[in-house]
Amino acid sequence: MIRAWGLPMLLVLSGVVVATTRIAAGSPGAAVVPLAAFLGLAGLYSPLVFPRSVGAAEAQRRSAADGRPVVYWRPACKYCLRLRIGLGRDARRAHWVDIWRDPAGAAAVRAATGGDETVPTVVLAGRPYVNPDARWVRGQLPPSS
Repeated sequence: MIRAWGLPMLLVLSGVVVATTRIAAGSPGAAVVPLAAFLGLAGLYSPLVFPRSVGAAEAQRRSAADGRPVVYWRPACKYCLRLRIGLGRDARRAHWVDIWRDPAGAAAVRAATGGDETVPTVVLAGRPYVNPDARWVRGQLPPSS
């Protein structure tokens, strides 16, 4: 869990340092913009932006039952973030597995990618797709109920 929050906390700390430096230099107004930017980036790269993760076994069980894809991801991955933002509200219609929190998920990704932990990896009907386009993934999602 600490690894998932490392980058967001570093961004918050950096924003505070930049803002403090600007305030100490006598420009409190100039501290607001960089602090807001760093806080925004910290929020984007935090695990809070992604739907709640489940374990790999549970995601595979659910996917077999409802036909929804399984998305393997990890925090601080810009490609995972791009997929998540590209899916928008439809992201909740997939099963998300954080490979940093679930060793079985990491093993599933390594098995699908030839030993690498390349994410996002989307598994649909037992077939893995590495770093797919969000429009394609959205097209594979079953209709919302």
